[in-house]
Amino acid sequence: MRIGIDKMAFATTNDYLDLVELAKERGVDPNKFTIGIGQDLQAVVPPTQDIVTLGATAAKKLLTPELEKNISTVIVSTESGIDNSKASAIYIKHLLGLSDFTRTVEMKEACYSATAAIQFAKGVVALNPQETVLVIAADIARYGLNTPGEVTQGAGAVAMLISQNPHILTLEDTTVDYSKDIMDFWRPLYATEALVDGKYSTNVYIEFFLQTFTRYQQLTGRELADFAALTFHMPFTKMGKKGLEGLLKDRNDEVAQRLRTQLTASQLFSRQVGNLYTGSLYLSLMSLLQNSDLRAGSRIGLFSYGSGAEGEFYTGILEDGYEHYMNNIQEELKHRHQVSVAEYEKLFSSQLGMNDRDIEFDVTNDPLPFVLKGQKDHQRIYEAK
Repeated sequence: MRIGIDKMAFATTNDYLDLVELAKERGVDPNKFTIGIGQDLQAVVPPTQDIVTLGATAAKKLLTPELEKNISTVIVSTESGIDNSKASAIYIKHLLGLSDFTRTVEMKEACYSATAAIQFAKGVVALNPQETVLVIAADIARYGLNTPGEVTQGAGAVAMLISQNPHILTLEDTTVDYSKDIMDFWRPLYATEALVDGKYSTNVYIEFFLQTFTRYQQLTGRELADFAALTFHMPFTKMGKKGLEGLLKDRNDEVAQRLRTQLTASQLFSRQVGNLYTGSLYLSLMSLLQNSDLRAGSRIGLFSYGSGAEGEFYTGILEDGYEHYMNNIQEELKHRHQVSVAEYEKLFSSQLGMNDRDIEFDVTNDPLPFVLKGQKDHQRIYEAK
């Protein structure tokens, strides 16, 4: 039985910040952001959006009445959870109007958990081939204003349908997982912004990639020439480059050149949106598929990483006509609204966060189909517009 990613969709906020403008305001050489980090634009989050609204918006782009009938499970992977008990998947299932006979769960392991969700979903479909699993990776990356990590913020959600006979990517059986107890990045329960040891985290990321890829080669006997492209978790696009170059080193043959070219294609959307945490690898995959000329039957390698730390390398085979089963991201990004640095700072500080008070937001100017209206009696209030 072939099982894999049947459809994919991406959603982000309507507002973005130009990082050249941020660099000027912070007194930093813009090249440090655009070349050194590899980012150009960054999604800015209004208080009327969170992981529930973004996740529901992405999922809505996938669904038809016929597909909804087959969804047995909704898994939301996030490290930006809005409740320590109730799963965000329940809110999203309600906003989408899915059947009450639906399993809903939330998963966490930093930026890695969407990959675990896909593997778990594959198991569900293997046992029940008639079922489809909706996997949503939704996050808001926050490091604080005027901090070293400010340039690697971002927000968005990637929604995927996992089913038999997929239209985009058939998942191969061999996967390699690797985990260690490492403090390279974490967010305590009392904090709304993450804590990170950036240089250490980058080194761990590269180590985990090399460990998982080497083990994969040992198990399968495959070489780099067997891959049309390698995709990476990219909290910032330079991270993916560091991972690939850690493998290629000084190699500059035809295979290495091809992998570098495809890496560039996979970076394009992340450069315009920023860090998605759990969704970063899958935005990278969508960017590759929409900005390259890969053919059906091509093998793609995927490296997933989550600080703390866990990594996984796995592979998939492209299906014929895959390009017709995703939303056109570049076209949607063209219609966003640019905000000034001052507006960005105001919006950043207006998030609901860990407030316990009642609050009502003005949702009039938010064009997304789902919004967070505020909080009343300690309960978040969502609305389908």
